[in-house]
Amino acid sequence: MTTSMLRAGGAMLLGCALLLSPVTGAAQQAKVTLRTGILKVLPERLQPISRMDEAPEDLGFAGAERGRDDNATTGRFLGHAYETVEAKAKAEDAVAALDAMLAEGVRAFVVMADAETLLALADHAAEAAPEALIVNAQARDTRLRSADCRANVLHVAPSRAMLADGLAQYLMWKKWDAWMLVHGDAPGDVLMGEAYAAAGKKFGATIAETRVFEDTEGMRRSDSGHVLVQRQIPVFMQRSPEHDIVVVADENELFGAYLPYRTWEARPVAGDAGLRVRSWHPSHESFGATQLQRRFEKQAGRYMDDLDYQAWLSERVLGEAVTRTGSSDPAALKEYILSDAFEIAGFKGQALTFRPWNHQLRHGVLLADGRTVVTVSPQEEYLHQRTRLDTLGLDEPESDCDLN
Repeated sequence: MTTSMLRAGGAMLLGCALLLSPVTGAAQQAKVTLRTGILKVLPERLQPISRMDEAPEDLGFAGAERGRDDNATTGRFLGHAYETVEAKAKAEDAVAALDAMLAEGVRAFVVMADAETLLALADHAAEAAPEALIVNAQARDTRLRSADCRANVLHVAPSRAMLADGLAQYLMWKKWDAWMLVHGDAPGDVLMGEAYAAAGKKFGATIAETRVFEDTEGMRRSDSGHVLVQRQIPVFMQRSPEHDIVVVADENELFGAYLPYRTWEARPVAGDAGLRVRSWHPSHESFGATQLQRRFEKQAGRYMDDLDYQAWLSERVLGEAVTRTGSSDPAALKEYILSDAFEIAGFKGQALTFRPWNHQLRHGVLLADGRTVVTVSPQEEYLHQRTRLDTLGLDEPESDCDLN
């Protein structure tokens, strides 16, 4: 090879390096950075019925971390960077935790909290930092999407109405239209029971009877617990009217797991036990979900739960908006997220979009039996002029919220 050829080759390599260096520099020095505050309000909960249901310490946080890293994968090519600031707090300390993040310049938040705390945070943020945007990753109260909606809140968590409608559609498809409704006496159980009753009415089911299970904690995690359960549950369910299925509302998981195989009549159980209503499930593999499951499991060392999925999806909603707008300004992100142009993949068979009238993300509902996903609602037979996803939860005429 001649000296001139070597020089020419060196010049070509240098030219390539010069061409590549600006791109590399742009990736290393982000032009846009989104800092998200991940705030989890610690619930006051009893021990779960089963030791297999102990909540991991990083529940929710692990999902948000996976979402941040997925955002960063795309962001590296666009000069976008993603950072998260995490905090845990009791309900009474939640506003102070929010203020601490606001003081650090954070203006986008993923919040895992109950309805009352979420409203307190949203109202405080509206006064302290009107530009701040809150993504609800946990609270399922339907009223947050109706009379108690807030303009600065986006709802990624499905509402109780969405979950109940998803179950109702499948039960009606199975022609199991006579329901025995059992709910606990805790406030959330009562609200979920009302959601199931409303879903039954909406889709044509009959509530044969409603019974309230009063928790005395006498059957929980003890050496003789299963003996008490075996004696008490059949008596509780005795003399019930004819029904096809038992629908149970037990959000705190205090008694529902005791119903399958212990009812007086031989009937299936669905809702918060038996055929569980979920936003996510570790066995879900359809629509490319296995990719997300494996990424999460490799990172967290465990299976992905509902709250992990909702936190992951909250981060991805924000990240997708940054990608499309090239901005980290909360106002610009919110405007795009609520526009007709926005959509995001949620591994549920349809692109997910937001309802602009109440800021609820449309997405499907999984029904799982513990080891497998039985079906994903909405069921194909239920149609809507806009999208089948709007057959789940409050449609525009049903909501008292109008944030358009």
